[in-house]
Amino acid sequence: MNTTIILALALVLVLEGLGPMLFPRIWRRMILGMAQLPDTLLRRFGGGLVVAGVVIYYMLTKTIN
Repeated sequence: MNTTIILALALVLVLEGLGPMLFPRIWRRMILGMAQLPDTLLRRFGGGLVVAGVVIYYMLTKTIN
């Protein structure tokens, strides 16, 4: 299980790095736009990402086992 988590984190790093590497100007504009959003909206967005990640993880573990 530890290997799975490490592989998942490595994949996240690869995917997160693609934006600034391939499209630095667009990525910078997106980050500046997100910095101006209210905290409540950012919290909701972050919470949605966490829930989506947990659901995907649960579905994958049920499929693999």
